[in-house]
Amino acid sequence: MPRYEYRCRVCGERFELRRPMAEAEASAPCPQGHEETSRVLSLFADLRARAETAGPPAGGCGPGCACAS
Repeated sequence: MPRYEYRCRVCGERFELRRPMAEAEASAPCPQGHEETSRVLSLFADLRARAETAGPPAGGCGPGCACAS
């Protein structure tokens, strides 16, 4: 199930909820009990994709490694 990030408009607290996609836009009370919240855009970084585009380490991994060729 995806996680969504919300911010309380009353106290400013940011919090995450794990909920179905169908409920992503539904109201989500903050942990302090306030009802006035809004969903915020969460940034997600996939470190595997970054490592794949960075290329092999300098000098390769060693003899027999595919990245050395």
